[in-house]
Amino acid sequence: MSKPLTVEDLQKEASSFAKAQSNHAEPRLFGVTDGKAVGTYLEHKFQTHLQSCYTYGRGNSAKGIDFPELGVDMKVTSIRQPQSSCPFKSARQKIYGLGYSLLVFVYDKRDDEKARTGRLEILHTIFVEKERTADYQTTSGLLRLIENKANRDDILAFFQERMLPVDEVEAETLADEVLRSPPEVGYLTVSNALQWRLQYGRVIEQAGKVGGIIRLV
Repeated sequence: MSKPLTVEDLQKEASSFAKAQSNHAEPRLFGVTDGKAVGTYLEHKFQTHLQSCYTYGRGNSAKGIDFPELGVDMKVTSIRQPQSSCPFKSARQKIYGLGYSLLVFVYDKRDDEKARTGRLEILHTIFVEKERTADYQTTSGLLRLIENKANRDDILAFFQERMLPVDEVEAETLADEVLRSPPEVGYLTVSNALQWRLQYGRVIEQAGKVGGIIRLV
């Protein structure tokens, strides 16, 4: 009988999956250089493994994240450029986080020319709690301003300097919220675009060293 999937189960399974995957030679991955194809392969494989042991609602593009019931999205990225994109909902995400946690697999792909197989060595498996998914420079900058007795005008000027994608009304509402309820430091680099561009360099550096960034492998 399958049991309901919990966040703790997800973390434990991600850790053992990453170790097993690092030793697996896969003919289908030989010569594949498209990061999206590699990511899809790994995500499907992990989901298939989980579905053989647990019951859970699997996400889709309409729901937006991979594990909607757990509030977790899965990201697979190459160590050569550890980044991915995610849907833009509002500029608030850059300050208060994406609204869900991230399970991040960071791989290095090697091809074996003789055996004609590809191997994904999972170098880092990291769980970023939702409270830590905001942008590092934005959150740390705002906290410095608040420490320095900033007022609403200071916060609005900071938003302008950082080209936060907000209109005037939204900026004022957000500035008041920041003064009322200062954000926690986030550890992603979140770049402005039609979709957010998430970069994981700092998460990799800080995993296991700060609260909310859990190193699984």
